[in-house]
Amino acid sequence: MIRLGENIRTLRLRDGRTQETLAGALGVTAQAVSRWEKGICYPDMEMIAPLANYFGVSIDELFGYDNERGKKVEALAEKIREMNRQNNGEDVCLDACIALAREALIEFPGNETLTLALASVLINAGYVRRGEHHIDGGDGFSVYDTERHKTYPEWREAIKLYEKLLLSLPAGAAREQAVTELAQLYKNTGEHEKALLLAESAPELTASRPFLRIRAFDGREAVAACGEALLETVQKSAELIVQIVLADRTIAPQDAAVFLQNAEGFYAAICPDRRWGRNSGLLACLQMLRSYYLWLAGDRDAAFAALDSALAHAADLDTLPNTSGEYFSSPLLRHVRIRAEKVPENSAFRKELPELWPWWDVPEYDRVQAELQADPRWADWVRRTQE
Repeated sequence: MIRLGENIRTLRLRDGRTQETLAGALGVTAQAVSRWEKGICYPDMEMIAPLANYFGVSIDELFGYDNERGKKVEALAEKIREMNRQNNGEDVCLDACIALAREALIEFPGNETLTLALASVLINAGYVRRGEHHIDGGDGFSVYDTERHKTYPEWREAIKLYEKLLLSLPAGAAREQAVTELAQLYKNTGEHEKALLLAESAPELTASRPFLRIRAFDGREAVAACGEALLETVQKSAELIVQIVLADRTIAPQDAAVFLQNAEGFYAAICPDRRWGRNSGLLACLQMLRSYYLWLAGDRDAAFAALDSALAHAADLDTLPNTSGEYFSSPLLRHVRIRAEKVPENSAFRKELPELWPWWDVPEYDRVQAELQADPRWADWVRRTQE
């Protein structure tokens, strides 16, 4: 639908100009401009380019095509992202999601937003369909099974898409997403030098968005920005502990369990009221992994206590859609909003825990899982996750 008249009026008012001023610049009467804006008639074709130049917009923008195109692209991208979120560790609709992304790119060839959406779906498809696999590096450290990962067609295609995107994507959230996801794919497939190049081109930690936002505000807003940066720093610190524990197999199981509990302790230090917000999901996974190491260490009772903690954290996460817009109650974070994750309707993370245990890939998974499930307390725990 052509909204040329509406757009001429909108652009004229944007610039604070009268119909007479516009008419004088184009060599027409004010009555002609009025008729254009009311949709009674359109400007002559030879008038279109001067109109666009006058307002400093493209001809497509003048006609409103870019706006309509942008809305449709964003609607398609959000639909793709929403479908992709449904495939959280399980193939619910991956084929349909990938097909939608490819069809969208046929309609809008080369569109960066849709290309990024497709690449993200392909990453997820590789994880869900084929898994992330680790092997013993021979020196007591776990390493990625890169030769296996290189065979994943989804990841091979995603890498090509990201590399093409980075040739043109400007600085901003989309480029940051592409860099982050491509770096992980490089690691998964053994392209460590390429991953290092991406890392070297990134800013130092203190020049990242969370820390720079602190400098953008003062007073209450600066305290809120500090709280947001603190939360993100704690989350990344906890994730780093997990990565070290998983990769360094020389760490004794009982020590690994202590380190993982200490990772939760980071959160307890800043949120003594135990209102973790969206971080409850990470803490549930931490405790499931901790149950694995406790079992290896021979502390069966503590292993099931860790599973109970995981269930409690997951139940907290499931209440988040009802707490959107609220603030943390901890004194350190009371100016920070609790952000609720967008989750599929009727989903419950706690119900997925038995299938997701222990969340990460661990070397003695089969043995420990079999022993855990043979304990009567496992069935009771599973029952409570489904309540």
